[in-house]
Amino acid sequence: MSRRAGVMPGTVMLTLGRLPKALDIARSFAMQGWRVIIAEPFRQHLAGASNMVARSYQVTAPAVSKRRYLAELAAIIAAEKVDWVIPVSEETMHVTFLRELVPASVRIFTMPPEALLPAYDKHGFIHLAQSAGVSVPETHALGSPAGEALARLGPVVVKPVHSCSGRGVRILAQGAPLPSEAGSVVQRFIPGEVHSSCSIAQAGQVLSTVIYRGALFSGSVAIAFERVVEPVLFEAWIARFVRHVNWTGFISFDFVLDAQGVPHGIECNPRTTSGLHFFETADLAPAILEARPPRFRQALRLQQFYSCLTETQKSVLTPRRFPRNLHALLTTPDVTWNRQDKRPFLTMTWTSWEIIRRAMQAGTTFGEVATLDVGWYEGEGTAEGGTAA
Repeated sequence: MSRRAGVMPGTVMLTLGRLPKALDIARSFAMQGWRVIIAEPFRQHLAGASNMVARSYQVTAPAVSKRRYLAELAAIIAAEKVDWVIPVSEETMHVTFLRELVPASVRIFTMPPEALLPAYDKHGFIHLAQSAGVSVPETHALGSPAGEALARLGPVVVKPVHSCSGRGVRILAQGAPLPSEAGSVVQRFIPGEVHSSCSIAQAGQVLSTVIYRGALFSGSVAIAFERVVEPVLFEAWIARFVRHVNWTGFISFDFVLDAQGVPHGIECNPRTTSGLHFFETADLAPAILEARPPRFRQALRLQQFYSCLTETQKSVLTPRRFPRNLHALLTTPDVTWNRQDKRPFLTMTWTSWEIIRRAMQAGTTFGEVATLDVGWYEGEGTAEGGTAA
């Protein structure tokens, strides 16, 4: 709890620092008087440039060794006397297993593995949503007779059960042959507008929810966003799901709004997303520590400036896109900029170089490579699994 609640601030550890979401959380805790440290596989990272971060530790990436990753996090927690651990992105699915290695007094702001992993699994989420009584598209395991039958009836989406940033997602026409890969689902394709959410929940109650949609994309990843100001149908869906699973932590969903205006949940991200930026930064720590509902920022549209700059440059020879992209670039607030903490914005090219380098090598977008080394993939049933190339 914060000083306002009468408890002295302590030390909080964020388990990723490369994404702007981490910067918002770090700044919020620092505003409350907390000492902020970051454990991150990259040697340099965005939040590490912040004057509100006391120290950064470089740790082994889970993709190299899950066992070593968790052991190093536990060692940092002990050495720094960490009170709270806040997962930021895809590493959440690994960090949840820290409970086995640290004292019970260390608070980890996510659900335990037995609740977290079924929500992250694209097929497990469908079963959870159905048991909660909320609308989801018909979904079956790839290779099952039911999946084959679904593909004969209409267009379908095929996607890995463990993926993020649109990796491996394909839309197939009715009757098109299905791939034979393991570890994927076949989901009925529902035409409509896609919306995303980001919620903060405590003990099955939603403190606040942001509903937003992409305004500019790099590949399949939104890099500029706009908040939806009439989110009632989505909020009711989310509140029912969160209550059913008694959720504590960040939780996010992707929805498609069908022609009748009904939202269907197409997948769950049991972590925070870019929608976090629409909450007032100062309110994030009190929401986590005191279950105090956070306010919204006044801005209805936000951008990741350097990613949007790149997309604007790419569109310079496209007469319809370039003026629109340029206008948005020059008029939309950036998620990173802060007058009291300028360095993360000014040094972003340098601190993000590892992501830029990997994206150029792979010939893909920044968003798709930003979490490859910390993701949770098919076949990982526990955090023990040794090493991976």
